[in-house]
Formats: sequence, C-alpha cells, structure tokens
Amino acid sequence: MEMFKLAIKRCIRSHGFTFKSIYRRSLSSLVSNNALVDDHDIVVLVEGKGSSRTAILNRPSLLNALNTSMGARLQKLYKAWEDNPDIGFVAMKGSGRAFCAGGDIVALYRFINKGDIDSCKDFFRTTYGFIYLLGTYLKPNVAILNGITMGGGAGVSIPGTFRLATDKTVFATPETLIGFHTDAGASFYLSHLPGYLGEYLALTGDKLNGAEMIACGLATHYSPCSNLPLIEELLGKLVTDDPSVIETILDKYGELVYPDNASVVRRIESVDNCFRHDTVEEIIDDLENEASKTHDIWCISTLKKLKDASPLGLKVTLKSIREGRNQTLDQCLIREYRMSLQGVSKKISNDFCEGVRARMVDKDYAPKWNPPSLEQVSNDMVENYFLPLSEVEPDLDLPTKQREAFT
Repeated sequence: MEMFKLAIKRCIRSHGFTFKSIYRRSLSSLVSNNALVDDHDIVVLVEGKGSSRTAILNRPSLLNALNTSMGARLQKLYKAWEDNPDIGFVAMKGSGRAFCAGGDIVALYRFINKGDIDSCKDFFRTTYGFIYLLGTYLKPNVAILNGITMGGGAGVSIPGTFRLATDKTVFATPETLIGFHTDAGASFYLSHLPGYLGEYLALTGDKLNGAEMIACGLATHYSPCSNLPLIEELLGKLVTDDPSVIETILDKYGELVYPDNASVVRRIESVDNCFRHDTVEEIIDDLENEASKTHDIWCISTLKKLKDASPLGLKVTLKSIREGRNQTLDQCLIREYRMSLQGVSKKISNDFCEGVRARMVDKDYAPKWNPPSLEQVSNDMVENYFLPLSEVEPDLDLPTKQREAFT
C-alpha cells in the first residue's frame, strides 16, 4: 500500500503531461475504405465562439481514427487559435463512443501494399508534428477522454495541459500486438510513469480505465460522463487563459476515484520487479518463475500478452521506452519517426502488415511474426530499426528553435 501511495504522489507532481474484447472491437472498427486523406473540414469539427474553441475529432464510424487530413487540420486550427488574442484556451473531444482509437492503420496497410510509402511518411510527419505543437502549446488545452483512447489518440491528448478521464475511458498502447512499436510520443510519456509501469503498458498493450489513468498520472482529472454536458457548458462560458481558472471547473465537477484492488496500478512493486530488466527475455524469465511459484493470475495473463506480441516489436519497444527516459519530447518524436518508417518499409520485417492483416483485415488472429521468436531477433535488427531509412532520408523536422520542448 505504501508503494501505491508513493506512486500516486509521484505522478500527481507531474501535472503537465491506437486485445481481446475491447481491443478487437476497437481495432477492428478501424477498417477504412478511405485513404489517409479526407475532407479537412469534416474530419475535425469546431465548436465555440467567445474565449475558447473545441476541436471535435469526427470519424465516429472508425472510432475517430487519425488520418493525414485530421493531423493537418488540427495543426492549422491550433496555430490559428494560438495566434488569436481573443481565444484563451482550447479543448478537444471525440464524436461518438471514442475519443480516438489511434491511427488509421488499415489505410496505412493499404498504402504499403500499393508501394506508396510517401503517403505513410506524410501521415507520420503530420501527426507527430501536431503532437509536438500540442506539447509546446502556449495556451491551456483540455482533452476530454470520454471513451476509447488508444495509441495515437493518447498521443494527441496527453502532451496537453489537462486530460479529463471518465467512467467510459479505455486507454491502451497496443502496438506490439500489431507488429509495431509504441509511437506518437508514447516513448516520452510512458517512460515518465511511476517505476516501470510504462514498460509494462508498452510491451503488453494492457488497458487502463479512467481511475487507473488518474492514479498513474496519465489523466489529470476524472468525472462521470453524465457530468460532461455541464462541464463543457461551463468551460464554454469562461473568458480566461489562466489554467487555474479552468482547473477550478474541472476540480469542482470532478470526483476522487481509486483503482480497484485488482488493478495493475496497485501492483507497482510486482511490475517493477519484473519489468526493470534490460531485455525482454529477462522480463519473461522473471514472470515465468513467479508464475510457477505462485500461480499468480496477473503473471500468467501478462505472459500470454507478451507471447501474443511481435518479438521484434517487443524488443524495439523496450529499447525505445528506455531511451525515452533520457530524452525530450522532440527527441522522442524524431526517433519514433525513424522507427515508424522502418516499420512500414518492410526492410527489416513485415510484422506491421502481418499484424494488421491478422487482427483487422483477415481477422484470423494468428499472425506469423518474422522473426517468430525472441531468440531469432538479432541485435543488428533492433539497432537498424532506429536508423534512418537511408543516408539521404530526412529526419522529422520540428520547430525546436521556435518552440522549446519540455523534458
């Protein structure tokens, strides 16, 4: 219990920070017949007049999966709002039952199979660019995380000032289960969670509810979704650019909640003991030893999640989170951009396309990973995953001289 209290205190101090049932429902609904480019004005709507504006992610049939048009429109809107002296703060929410389930990975899959890697680059460049803009934004931002908030959906919200979770919030970073790596800034914010919880979430893709997000610092406030209409109404009437004034509303209509006894957040000591290691093999060995001695359900289920994931995805994700511990947001995004291009290029492995095929296209849930085991993932493969595609491939260009990244 003392470890749990310590973890809560640690994350409260850091105020500023897409499988089974829910994963299958959320990821499978992202199958898009559209490309990553849509009508800009339709995919992100705008509410508000006076002193605030709200961006509404608007692809509800696809759980508001991010595409290039959404990233471009968000950048345009947020830059204009930042420059407008009459606007004090901004907010973001999603249409329908999701905030945002992540990137439209089926559209990426189709681009890759057509050999259109440039469209993939455009998507990552635009999305990561917006994440950096949000992470360096000069005005308060409120993200209303009502519903599914996975992968890139977390990326376009967590770097902001306030993250309001609800009783319907479901957070996860399930990329290793589709043969990818945790991206969209995840190597930054996950690496800053208490202990080695970030490694656990990144490698297993396990989901958290709103109370758990509050406990570990991923969310700043919690409120039942029934309170959202009132909260949004009151925020819309504010004339302020003062974060403390906005926080007063969020505090007044928020609730104090705690994770239940079975929550992983209450197992920080166990998580740290197993996920502190430098290699995935050592993590699995510790979990297997503990499971054989105690038959602990958490150890057994965690092992299954790891064994379902891409071996290459696990190894590059662990390295990415560890590097993120000592990097700024811009450094993490630049590195993740390199990694994402490697992941979609098929130069090292076809795991991303195979993972999307197995879980979202053919839905046989039987991916054939290459390499098929951790032992067959060489050090060179892992190291090459962090390199540019070629000597002439430009890195992600972020305006670091104009907008200072936070650490």
